Amino acid sequence: MAKNNGNWGINTRLAHSGNDPRDFFGFVNPPVVHASTVLYPDAATMNSRGQKYTYGTHGTPTSDALAAAIDELEGSAGTIIVPSGLAAVTVPLLAFAAAGDHVLVVDSIYRPTRHFCDTMLKRMGVDIEYYEPRIGAGIKALFRPNTKIVFTESPASNTYEVQDIPAISKEAHAIGAVVMMDNTWATPLYLRPLDHGVDISIHAATKYPGGHSDVLLGTVSANEACWPQLLAGFDALGCCAGPNDVYQVLRGLRTMGVRLEHHGKNALEIARWLETQAGIARVLHPALPSHPDHTLWKRDFSGASGVFSIVLAGGGQKQAHAFLDALKIFGLGYSWGGYESLAVPVFLGDRTIAKGPYEGPLIRLQIGLEDIEDLKADLMAGLTAALEA
Repeated sequence: MAKNNGNWGINTRLAHSGNDPRDFFGFVNPPVVHASTVLYPDAATMNSRGQKYTYGTHGTPTSDALAAAIDELEGSAGTIIVPSGLAAVTVPLLAFAAAGDHVLVVDSIYRPTRHFCDTMLKRMGVDIEYYEPRIGAGIKALFRPNTKIVFTESPASNTYEVQDIPAISKEAHAIGAVVMMDNTWATPLYLRPLDHGVDISIHAATKYPGGHSDVLLGTVSANEACWPQLLAGFDALGCCAGPNDVYQVLRGLRTMGVRLEHHGKNALEIARWLETQAGIARVLHPALPSHPDHTLWKRDFSGASGVFSIVLAGGGQKQAHAFLDALKIFGLGYSWGGYESLAVPVFLGDRTIAKGPYEGPLIRLQIGLEDIEDLKADLMAGLTAALEA
């Protein structure tokens, strides 16, 4: 089978990236290699570590296959595979941040990322400052002589503000800061962060690459300038993923294109429908023309995934709980990117800047692969219950 061709479409590349069957006797999937000890042919090779594989924590044919596939999608110089999406956030921060550094983090960040910054990084002597998601080039006003990292997430977690990533990256690079981006929402299919000035692209592969709500994994991809330091930090931390999880994500990657297209199509149709329903104040989905950042989203993104939020028209926790408890198809559970639809209440109490105001409770929806009319009926039951609460 031919190697990947840059002119191939995305689904062709997803089907054939990461490995060559001729390397494994013609089998189309790479082997699942369970490895710790690796033997060397002689003492000289052992002394120089002069062979491709040296120990299980430093890579196997299984992890290399997934890393190569992600590099193909990201356009990156290298990718590390870690045990969870949160580890994909913490490992690069630990690899690049040092005591006395100033790190800028978007205020609408994934909540566990905030917790890590406010606990582990602060205890290490790192100065964390949160900034407004729509700051754009204005971020330069926050720079200090010791600003080393700008952490972004676009669209914003739960509230879906779109960041001007090229403008932020340009200003950050002018002072030598590293730009990191959590791109889990779009995946590299709908946005390639490195093409927009980002240095390190982060994904919870638990979500769309895994796709079946049964595996935890994260990937971190770097450009050529940042790859050596990222790899050194990864090797020092020993934060490697298990081979079965790696294989499941590699397998999920093969169908991610068609799944993501279906997620996105259903989500946008439901988002448009929800805008017309009583009991809804706002729908927070950047692909809607009504979204304040829609033009920016169209400029940078080539598609939308299946996760967005709604704002109920008034009420509080009682109305939010009534909405959620009336749902039968939508499960009440965290994470997203799997085949099933999910709903969770959104908590903004730990934010300092990007916290509203909103007309009522926020609820995040993950639109799964179910029939769309069934999902609409389920949401209508929720809205009716909230209005009657």
